[in-house]
Order: sequence, then structure tokens, then C-alpha cells
Amino acid sequence: MTDTHHALVAIRGRFLDVAAVCDNASLIEENIRHHEDGLLLIKEGRIEWFGDWNKGQEIIPANCLLHHHHRDKLIVPGFVDTHLHFPQAEIVGSYGEQLLQWLENHAFPAEKQFHDAAHATEMADFFIDQLLRNGTTTASVFCSVHPRSVVALFEAAEQINMRVIAGKVMMDRNAPQELLDSPKSSYCESKALIEKYHKRGRLLYAITPRFAPTSTPEQLEMAGKLKQEFPDAYIQTHLSENLEEIEWVKKLFPEQDNYFDVYHHHGLTGPRSIFAHCVHLEAQEWDRLHETDSAISFCPTSNLFLGSGLFDMQKAREKKIRIGMATDIGGGTTYSMLQTLSEAYKVMQLQGQRFTPWDAFYLATLGGARALSLDHLIGNFDTGKEADFVVLDPQATPLQTRQFKRAENSADLLFSLIVLGDERSISHTYVDGCLVHERPVKEKTFRRSCE
Repeated sequence: MTDTHHALVAIRGRFLDVAAVCDNASLIEENIRHHEDGLLLIKEGRIEWFGDWNKGQEIIPANCLLHHHHRDKLIVPGFVDTHLHFPQAEIVGSYGEQLLQWLENHAFPAEKQFHDAAHATEMADFFIDQLLRNGTTTASVFCSVHPRSVVALFEAAEQINMRVIAGKVMMDRNAPQELLDSPKSSYCESKALIEKYHKRGRLLYAITPRFAPTSTPEQLEMAGKLKQEFPDAYIQTHLSENLEEIEWVKKLFPEQDNYFDVYHHHGLTGPRSIFAHCVHLEAQEWDRLHETDSAISFCPTSNLFLGSGLFDMQKAREKKIRIGMATDIGGGTTYSMLQTLSEAYKVMQLQGQRFTPWDAFYLATLGGARALSLDHLIGNFDTGKEADFVVLDPQATPLQTRQFKRAENSADLLFSLIVLGDERSISHTYVDGCLVHERPVKEKTFRRSCE
């Protein structure tokens, strides 16, 4: 960071966040904190003060280095993406099919390229840029089986001190030979990466068995051994995404009660364990997720794109399971958390379940932080937290401008951003208190003239 990082930064504008963790969705709206004309003071990447402009302007030093003014925008905490695949960064929108066929035809071929360090470095820069363009400031990421893919991603994130959770995929069967490791090599390579990168600055490591079908019991045992040796490391994997996948797991692990039990048996569940999808859970699996305090990543765009099914948010809430939103790049079809929330709304609608703008906003910010056990560090504008935030432009397009003028309250404004927004709605992205993305100046639209 430059010397300016140590100076006080003042941000003025219209702010919106959720003031407290809400394990009950009915509490979210009453915890919404809205400052029509607010002030955020930042020093060394941390929030020094947050509140109304009228109360805070007097404490701004005369020599304050930066004083941004975003009063015609909406400033929110940075978005938290709880599950996506870095090696699939450029295959978004590849012709879908179902999960297992999509892996064979698209995901695995893309991941083979990451044996090349130059390719991994190029794609890491592209991937981080895509996140920032879409307002994502924290992400839990699958890398490829190659350790160099983890190195490339962590080093790209470290350049801007971005909070990233990531890990090398562990995969020793049922995949192309070029992408297989072994129980021993996956243990040794993961351990070396943990020792080098876990908790280095804002980087965190996730032990990452891809999913049960691509790991032998011996490899899952080694993943559990890593978790025992590094209890504050994360676990990230997939669970009950696709019906064909679930039947496959039952055949591969007949001695276990169900899919979730495969992971639980090997010590891979708990507060820092994040399970993506969870579309087709059995009753016992719901209970065990709650009992172990494991978290779920809700991946609406990939569940729809790959025809996997509809996630039962209402059941997850009833079981008091922590939930985070996820784009699930590249089975997911957008890097935009706004578009992801829009699809989540539709998934809920199809099931007759309520999903308010506040629900969506919470899951993308403080709720996502809670799912990743990071709500003490990120997710809202509380004093002392890390200063990751996004400036949203509610008038980014002509249609959004019309909706902005029609909005009667903050809920209307937020909902229109969710339904109509995309990366054009991201005006500025700040990570660690520093500006890391600014939307290019809007190009002029010319009418055709035959004169």
C-alpha cells in the first residue's frame, strides 16, 4: 500500500447496511441502517467512524487527504460471494447440459490449462478484475488441482489486500488423468499452501475436496487430517446439487448414511465448512447441517442453468442454518451479485416463498459474511471493521433512471437495483479502504444520420 493508505479518508453519500446479524429473517428490516446523507471515515483500511454527515463533518480534519462525494449514489458493504471456481472464469455461458456432463465437457478441459503458470497468472488477474467490476470484495474460491493456481490467485488478491478464501482442489479419482492427485500429494501440497498463505494478510485457506465422487475415502481422510492440524482453516465442497450425483455418491460410499454423512464421517463439517448447493437434502442432512453449524452456499444461477433444482430457503431458515449467496462461476451465469439475487428471487417465487429486498441485501453482505464466519470483520459499516464497500449507481441505464424516479422508498430502490442491475450499476469498488475499480465514463449514444 502507498502512504495514502495511512491517511484519513472521508466518504460522503447515501449509505445502506444491516446493523446486526439476523439469524431470524424477520429481524432484518428493523436492523436496516440508512443514512440519506452519511459519512464514513477510514484509516489504514479500517472504519474509524460511521454516521450522519451533520454529526460527523466536524471531526473531519482540514487536511483530510480524500473526500469523495457520492450523494447521488448508494453506498453499501462489499458483496460476499461464498462459492465460485476461479479456473472456470472464462467458460461462463458454455452450453449447459446437466452437472456431470458439463464437468466433462467444459469444466475439466478448462482446468487442465492451469498446469501452465503463465495461464494461471493471466486468469487470476482477469478473475479478480471481474469480481471488482461486479462489486464483490470477498470470495470463497475453488482453484484447480494445481498448486500454482492457488499461488496465482492469492498473489493477485494480495496486490490489493483483498480478502479471499481459496484452496487447491483435492481430486484423486473419476476425473481426467491430468487433473488427478493422490491422497498423499494432495495432503502435502495443501499443507504447504496452508503454511505459506493461510492468514497471511487477508488471505485464508480452504481445504477443498472437489466433491465426494472425485475423492477416495483415503483422500477424504487426509483432508480431515489437515482440518485437525489446522482447525481454523476452512472446508469448502459441494453437496446434493444433482440427483444423478447423489445416486453416484450412494454407490461410492454405501457404508455412509447419506451424502452429508460422507463428509461428516471424515471430520469435514463444522462452523468453517461451506457446502454449495444443497438442493436435494434428506431430512437427516438438514438436521446435521444445523447440528454441526455448517453453512450453505445458495447458487441460484447455476442451479437453474444446469437444471439441478430449486434451493429450499424456507427450510434452511427453519433449521437456522447459515446461508450465503454465490455466483458459482462458471456453472453460474454471471459474476454479478445483483443478477444472482434477481435469480434467487425468482427461485423463491417458484416455490411460493417470501424473499424481500432486505433478505437479498442481507445475504449478499452481512449474511454472507456470517456464512463465512467473517461477520466480525466485514459485512457492514461498524467501527473497527475492514473497509470494503461498493458505490451503486441506481441510474446506470435509462430504464434504471426511470425506476429510480419512481421509487418511493429504499426498499423500492434496492429491489430495482437487484432486478435491473448488473456490472454497469457498480460505480466504484473499494477494498481495504482503497479505490480498486471505477466504472469507465459512459460512452455517448449516437443516432444514425443520413444527412
